[in-house]
Amino acid sequence: MSIRIYVPRDSSALSLGANRVAKAIAAEAAKRGTELEIVRNGSRGMFWLEPLVEIETPTGRLAYGPVDTADVPGLFDANFLQGGEHRLLLGPTEQLPFLKNQERLTFARVGITDPVSLQNYLEHEGYRGLKRALSLNGGAIVEEVTQSGLRGRGGAAFPTGIKWKTVLNTEAAQKYIVCNADEGDSGTYSDRMIMEGDPLVLIEGMTIAGIAVGATIGYIYLRSEYPHAELALNEAIAVAVANNYLGTDILGSGKTFHLEVRRGAGAYVCGEETSLLESLEGKRGIVRFKPPLPAISGLFGMPTIINNVISLASVPIILDKGGDFYRDYGMGRSRGTLPIQLAGNLKHCGLVEKAFGVTLRELLYDYAGGSATGRPIRAVQVGGPLGAYLPESQFDTPLDYEAFASLWAVLGHGGIVAFDDTVDMAKMARYAMEFCAIESCGKCTPCRIGAVRGVEVMDKIIKDQDRAANIALLRNLSDTMLNGSLCALGGMTPYPVLSALNHFPQDFGLHQTQQAA
Repeated sequence: MSIRIYVPRDSSALSLGANRVAKAIAAEAAKRGTELEIVRNGSRGMFWLEPLVEIETPTGRLAYGPVDTADVPGLFDANFLQGGEHRLLLGPTEQLPFLKNQERLTFARVGITDPVSLQNYLEHEGYRGLKRALSLNGGAIVEEVTQSGLRGRGGAAFPTGIKWKTVLNTEAAQKYIVCNADEGDSGTYSDRMIMEGDPLVLIEGMTIAGIAVGATIGYIYLRSEYPHAELALNEAIAVAVANNYLGTDILGSGKTFHLEVRRGAGAYVCGEETSLLESLEGKRGIVRFKPPLPAISGLFGMPTIINNVISLASVPIILDKGGDFYRDYGMGRSRGTLPIQLAGNLKHCGLVEKAFGVTLRELLYDYAGGSATGRPIRAVQVGGPLGAYLPESQFDTPLDYEAFASLWAVLGHGGIVAFDDTVDMAKMARYAMEFCAIESCGKCTPCRIGAVRGVEVMDKIIKDQDRAANIALLRNLSDTMLNGSLCALGGMTPYPVLSALNHFPQDFGLHQTQQAA
């Protein structure tokens, strides 16, 4: 029996040389006459250790990393295939501190299985949720999702069950399931990791959604910058179709669900659900007026469920283990777990899946190990480029939708970007305005013109040109954008701008006592 070795196919690992390492291991094994099987798994989410090579042993997997091609001969010399001592030996993978204290529900298989192996998926509790769903009526499936407390993981945090119930109760000749995989926020990569590391869980979640509300067609709207995810998704869809988990008469149930991947064209605004629908219909990606809601009149004017990747990928475990099981994780109205993405100036960047309630400070120091520079962490931006900047005094805030809202902040997609004490927060506020100006679809005046004027005002503030008057103008402009924009792009740009101004007034040439002016 050959030895099984795991080398990730995740694009972060590939960017650090995982393909070269896999080839070097295969070549070295052939040279030595050693039989082994190389499995290309997903990443465990510890990017500072990539490429992470794991060896399967009778007592579990052993991890070595980060492995470079130059390390491969030495690893063989050290008998690493039998767990031999080497400077890169990290120990049992599951016992690594970063992984050990996580609650991996949505990411239960990521890094463990071959992402496109149906056999692996079934061996690790895959498709159990779908099989249970096929035994229930649509209302019962929707009720299970409702009882779980699952809320939209894309950022809006809208209760998933309510959205599904609306589509279920809307009569139509055709209904659709659309997955928003246009993951464009800075510091976010959990969608990509699911699609590359466990695409079948997303496919299963979308299939359950289709069966629940009577939708027979689904689309994954994928950002164009994710070619590895596209390959994995299409391969997994083909496997699911070939084995009767997709298509007509799914598992002999008489139910039908067809699924395909549609690639976007790189517009940030297409992460907004109505812009996404316009793009999916072949039109220019601009925001629609609401109402009507997409749940009533969505894709091609038909009732449509639009959920993000993590929302849909959380559905299989809810149907498998029950809504109560999922609801038992978390706090307040934030139930279940959230895949948190650590990025920026941090020693250990990577993905942590935790139940709601973990604090920013725990994530920044217990998991990420503090700043990469060794300097104090001055601010973190949570929720993408439109998220508020939180100062050190708010690092004990638990990850909870309502706790963040009380700080005039957003949890969003769970991306956390850290900055040390060398950051200039006035320049970061300017960047938020510039980002909005570049990415605006142009449909509404507050966003289209407001962001351009915002950059001009920020430039004057930074140059100390009539600073007090321009700061007052910036606040007034932010109020207009916040209350007058059609979608969250313009409506949320004031979050990073005003949080930077309020929490770091000195970077705008103000004293601390002037921040409320």
